[in-house]
Amino acid sequence: MSSAVLSPSCCNILNLKVCFILLVILNASSGAIQPNIVFILTDDQDVALFGQYPMPKTKQLIADFGMTFTNMFVTSPLCCPSRSSILTGQFIHNHMTTNNSLNGNCSSPAWQSAGEKKTFPTFLQGSGYKTFFAGKYLNQYGTLQAGGVAHVPPGWDEWNGLVGNSVYYNYTLSVNGKAVKHGDNYASDYLTDVIHKKAQKFLSAQTSKKPFFMMLSTPACHQPFTPAPQYMKNFSSVKAPRTKHFNVHGQDKHWLIEQAITPMPNDTITMIDDFFRNRWRTLLSVDDMVEGVINKLKAMGQLDNTYVFFTSDNGYHLGQFSLPYDKRQFYDFDIRVPLMVRGPGVKANTTSEELIMSVDLAPTFTDIGSLSPAVVKNFDGMSFLKLLKPQSVVVRPRLRKSLPNMWKKRKSSQSIKGVEQFSIEPKMMRESIAEMKHCRSWHPVTGKCMSLKHVKSLDVKDVHEFSFRDTILVEYFGEHDGEIPGCPKYTNQGLSNCDSHCVCEDSWNNTYGCIRYETQQESYKYCALQDTDNFVEVYDMRADPYELTNIAKTASPDLLTKLSQNLADLSLCAGVTCHKKSEYSVITN
Repeated sequence: MSSAVLSPSCCNILNLKVCFILLVILNASSGAIQPNIVFILTDDQDVALFGQYPMPKTKQLIADFGMTFTNMFVTSPLCCPSRSSILTGQFIHNHMTTNNSLNGNCSSPAWQSAGEKKTFPTFLQGSGYKTFFAGKYLNQYGTLQAGGVAHVPPGWDEWNGLVGNSVYYNYTLSVNGKAVKHGDNYASDYLTDVIHKKAQKFLSAQTSKKPFFMMLSTPACHQPFTPAPQYMKNFSSVKAPRTKHFNVHGQDKHWLIEQAITPMPNDTITMIDDFFRNRWRTLLSVDDMVEGVINKLKAMGQLDNTYVFFTSDNGYHLGQFSLPYDKRQFYDFDIRVPLMVRGPGVKANTTSEELIMSVDLAPTFTDIGSLSPAVVKNFDGMSFLKLLKPQSVVVRPRLRKSLPNMWKKRKSSQSIKGVEQFSIEPKMMRESIAEMKHCRSWHPVTGKCMSLKHVKSLDVKDVHEFSFRDTILVEYFGEHDGEIPGCPKYTNQGLSNCDSHCVCEDSWNNTYGCIRYETQQESYKYCALQDTDNFVEVYDMRADPYELTNIAKTASPDLLTKLSQNLADLSLCAGVTCHKKSEYSVITN
């Protein structure tokens, strides 16, 4: 008897827990070994600023052997809310982790008694997976107010959780509930390498008799951007991309954007370039870790039975709209992140343009683990396992030119057999940025730059069909501090995250709900802020991919009404009600 005999209708009749237990028993009796899953999560890694380019081994070992998703978005552009969505498969309005503080439900006692008990690892562990975690969990994890290091979140057989926020040296890990302190010695303490070593040890102890789930959550490329010593001089001549919205004052945008200083001061630009180089440098150690994990899986004979996922918790900006450095905004540079997947049945070197969200990871992991449909469908997100299978999705070779191939092969005495070494060609990067700055829209199939006339004349057959979903939801709740160091004029003004020139990146009313709606022919972003003006920003993402022109005052009332209704519906959804496509078509003539 196989688990296929237990149909979804059975789970609608039986108690969910009974159904879940029956599935476990049936899977065990069939003797089938479920696929292993490796989940690599970086911190603040963008797509818009070429955040994947310093990782050529990751590209070759995951993307080239699997699928790249070009439209992967987070539910919130901030660490703890986004990670809570990844773990629970829920939107913020359901898991209620609103920011990085305990008061914002980040690893708080309330979180531990509710959302944390329903995270995806609890389901995988219960279905027979051996589970392992190493790295950053949630920003407040391990603090005394959050229960200290003795608290080990449910669902993990082996636990190596970082206390607090991302750092590279001088930190404490909770190792299965006991504090282990690390100092500033590279060989024994550099956090990305410590995660890598613990992963190797865990893999060495695994057998083919039980599937495993391994989550590696790196500090890179989060501030303080501390590279490993051997990479301190890499990219020494590289500068942050001067994108079309770099050092450009935001026009007709919410007040927090318009208070930025344009042009940015010289010391701010110097700092931005330094941050950019060091962010890339920290990712080189992640690239090494990915290579080590893939090679270990291959040596174990488990690579062909293992899904490997690579993504980030949110994006980042460096000078876009003259905002010095941070995330927290609803523009694509802060909400779009990389997603690459390889594994059983995933066709090599393919690309999907379907809209994927971070809430989709939990249901996808549980779907791979063959949990009951009732469990998988209970998440706000949806499993995209079917998109990874070639028989159920049309995939394309990588022809998109908006992010061209800038990898140049180079010989290396340290190259591992079967793994080519690459370096980034600066000239091609400069040419790519120049093209991006002047192109308004890209052909969805060929990736070539198009005129606006060409965009409007596209045949439906030429345009990618968004069959998985047509709308994503992004939510954020602004933070503020009573006192701003170095900016006494902002005391008790509801601001936060201000630089040395008192340019602030967050505020109490930087609170918003936002959707991005995709059809075969059109793409719109609609964002409503909960400020004193109820400010709205709307962008035609096909004609204006850099979000330079807010069309809220010029778009048709019918379009705005339908977009607003779509946002309202998603902002109240839960579980299966989040899965349906929008009922309000916004296609204009």
